[in-house]
Amino acid sequence: MGIFSRFGDIINANLTALLDRAEDPAKMIRMMIQEMEETLVEVRTTSARVIADRKEQERRVARLQQEASDWEAKARLAISKGREDLARAALAEQQAVEDSLKACSRELTIIEEQLQVLHEEIGQLQQKLDDAKAKQKALLVREQTSRSRMDMRRSGNREKLEEAFRKFDAYERKMDNLEAQLESEDLGRGRSLHDEFAELERNDKVEEALAALKARMSGDSRSDS
Repeated sequence: MGIFSRFGDIINANLTALLDRAEDPAKMIRMMIQEMEETLVEVRTTSARVIADRKEQERRVARLQQEASDWEAKARLAISKGREDLARAALAEQQAVEDSLKACSRELTIIEEQLQVLHEEIGQLQQKLDDAKAKQKALLVREQTSRSRMDMRRSGNREKLEEAFRKFDAYERKMDNLEAQLESEDLGRGRSLHDEFAELERNDKVEEALAALKARMSGDSRSDS
């Protein structure tokens, strides 16, 4: 089913309002343009037929005008020859032809008026079609702009995430280097369990040696006395 049911619907249509209500404006505008183009073809086809009718009617008018002139010329000839009876007959024929001529002229006027209406309708329809195509271009530009902005935004977000990851990795490497430096400075400073026991053993030996020295010195003092 078409968007428009008749030519008047297209002319009176508010394209902007229709597009605002549409779920898919791009699809809607394509359908509008297609229907407008089809209607324009129909109206132009009708115009072509009316133009052909006008040409045929113009030929009839010209033929009747010539025929009326011919009967008038015959009437003049009859009068010049003293044949008024023939002149009257010729004038009667002329009158009948002129009556037909008037009827044809009225029909030609109606055809001209019809063509004028069709011409105006074609102009209005063409303007609506141009407006629809302009709106279609605007929609395409908006769609392309939105896609470009979305792509740029997505690209920008990816770059921000990648930058954050790079900073985090750099921070981890910095901390690893700092910890490694601290560990390297502590090398040789730490005391193992073996070292602790060895020190205790050394202390015991020192105490034993001190006690022995004191004992010897005490023995020597008693001997001197």
